[in-house]
Amino acid sequence: MQDRKIINDPVFGFINIPKGLLYDVVTHPILQRLTRIKQLGLSSIVYPGAQHTRFQHSLGAFYLMSEAINTLRQKGNFIFDSEAEAVQAAILMHDIGHGPFSHVLEHTLVKGVHHEEISLMLMERMNNELKGQLTLAIQIFKDEYPKKFLHQLISSQLDMDRLDYLRRDSFYTGVTEGNIGSARIIKMLNVKDDHLVVDSKGIYSIENYLMARRLMYWQVYLHKTSVAAEKMLVSALTRAKELANKGVELFASPALHFFLYNNVDAKDFKNNPICLENYIKLDDNDIWTSLKVWCDHPDVILSTLSQGIVNRKLFKVKVSETNITKERKNEILQSISKQLNITKKEAEYFFFVNTIGKDMYSKEDDSIEIMYKDGETKDIAYASDMLNISTLSKKVRKYYICTLRT
Repeated sequence: MQDRKIINDPVFGFINIPKGLLYDVVTHPILQRLTRIKQLGLSSIVYPGAQHTRFQHSLGAFYLMSEAINTLRQKGNFIFDSEAEAVQAAILMHDIGHGPFSHVLEHTLVKGVHHEEISLMLMERMNNELKGQLTLAIQIFKDEYPKKFLHQLISSQLDMDRLDYLRRDSFYTGVTEGNIGSARIIKMLNVKDDHLVVDSKGIYSIENYLMARRLMYWQVYLHKTSVAAEKMLVSALTRAKELANKGVELFASPALHFFLYNNVDAKDFKNNPICLENYIKLDDNDIWTSLKVWCDHPDVILSTLSQGIVNRKLFKVKVSETNITKERKNEILQSISKQLNITKKEAEYFFFVNTIGKDMYSKEDDSIEIMYKDGETKDIAYASDMLNISTLSKKVRKYYICTLRT
């Protein structure tokens, strides 16, 4: 009898899933839902190859976690088999709380609930179904387990989540600048005083990783066209919600209908199991199907936004170092109002100014420590001879001005 399943991954090759708890997690419907949610949301509008799913990313992060555990054990760090299995299960489940199109739902249909909170709720649900076998995994995920470095492998500036998504997103978008040396970084990992560190031989790989992360953010994750498309989707769902609140009957799947016609907040999520039931039925397909139907809706705001997303008639985007003036904003709103024959207030559905700030590295977030042969450790900001503290910590701020094309 075969004691494992082998999955062929285009990024890392063969990934072994051992039969037992880890196989049960991979095949669970809550994890399988991620096969219907794209990792990069609407980025395929810019990079047509970016069709990979959150499920593929979860498997990749699992593979890297397995490699990291092997490396740390070879260097004399004691990790029980139960701990290894738990941290592997935790990384498999780390994204299960994501809704369709990444964070779009958090800004529109569900208020005040972060996807990580929903992930924890779903982990608890899976744990009940699997008779408590995920208790240790949840402890590590919540950073409530004594071995803190295990949590760092899941969530830190050098976790397996980031190592996979940079490598995978680079592969599928074709943006080669993001192709980090994940294998070498993992080979350089170690533990000092219960803290994840990097052997000094790996310093150049870490420099490359930090540069790659910055490039991927501005070239892919914060690409102006992707930002515009996401803003249009937020607008379309916000308008749909407004119409639903007024009693207008809209086409929607039962799960999407629930969130359109009920005002769901964090309290509801925790106290009403129907919220979670409907949430796990939501995926990208619910949104796309509704948008396609809404293209023909009599409401000009909803139909214009839906047509724009479905047919790639996107907002015009200008990236600026400075904010737009009040006078210019009024001119644009006036023009949109006239073009679509809607009020100036309604024209705001077609106009956004989004301020985006991103730094390459934040010591406050969670430092990356470089360990030398004598056991001394230094923060990468001081250990690097190429990336000094001011370069690493500089926050870049840009204004994205998105408007309907007139």
